[in-house]
Amino acid sequence: MSTRAPYPLVSILMPAYNAEKWIAGSIQSALAQDWPRIEVVVVDDGSRDGTLSVARRFESSRVKVISQENRGAAAARNTALSLAQGDYIQWLDADDLLAPTKLSRQLLDRPDLSEDVLLSSSFGIFSVRTSAARFMPTPLWQDLSPVDWLTARFSRNLWMNPAVWLVSRGLTARVGPWNEALSLDDDGEYFSRVVAGSSRVAFVPEARSYYRFWNAGSLSRRRSDAACHSLLTSLRLSIGYLLSLEDSERTRRAGVQYLQTFFLYFYPEKADLLQEVRSFAAALGGELAPPTLQPHYEIVRRAFGWQCAKEARHLARSTKLWWKLTCEMVLAKVLD
Repeated sequence: MSTRAPYPLVSILMPAYNAEKWIAGSIQSALAQDWPRIEVVVVDDGSRDGTLSVARRFESSRVKVISQENRGAAAARNTALSLAQGDYIQWLDADDLLAPTKLSRQLLDRPDLSEDVLLSSSFGIFSVRTSAARFMPTPLWQDLSPVDWLTARFSRNLWMNPAVWLVSRGLTARVGPWNEALSLDDDGEYFSRVVAGSSRVAFVPEARSYYRFWNAGSLSRRRSDAACHSLLTSLRLSIGYLLSLEDSERTRRAGVQYLQTFFLYFYPEKADLLQEVRSFAAALGGELAPPTLQPHYEIVRRAFGWQCAKEARHLARSTKLWWKLTCEMVLAKVLD
């Protein structure tokens, strides 16, 4: 770090919508960072609960709280970014958490930093207690070139919590703002763009964040024409970023596999979009297979159709998560 200021300022940017139950913990985790120079910018996106009033309790010289009419997560993130003063940008959703050493580990453990290097980290999935978080390494949990990172993500259906990233101000400026035209998978498109714009992805395993899993099937429930069109646009853009780095058989194959992953969200009722997805796959040199369901949902599909099978799938996942959350909350009270 000898070529930079001793302690670069980190802006922790938090969009919030109806997060009254969780936002206090998220803000506290941001303020608990052992990195000496941080600022927190919270943008309440027209919440209908007490999110704004909870956030206001934390206002200080280090915490700025802004309220705007509901315009979507991407717009809230762009508002936060417009107010950020930091040398680095840390995104944090209002229900997720940062480990106290998250920023310091990323900034101190990699002496080879330049503004083109994108910093990544590990993350755990939890519902109530971070002590029960599950850290499940994937092939993305390592140093990778941008093309290898995107190829692995698309071909293996891998995912990283948005909070893992620490992005230099220069890289953030070069890739541009969040796409406010996207109502679904806006984070998938944005971080694909950030990865593609970097020189390499540097993974710091000791840096940790926590992704709160409490809303099962949020993507599968949103099947409006507008939501599905947004998803297809995001897929097109994300695959385009990969091909701009390397247009080859392996990257095109990864693009087709990425489309296959999300094919169920269009199939079979979104006829127009379904044809667009198939045409896109064909242009990449591939062909999409009809989605498959687990045997018990396949029985429902054969008897009652795809719509009922999808609803049954979502209901089962939601019920399982509700039971898991209930048990964890009871256990947390007992332990307290």
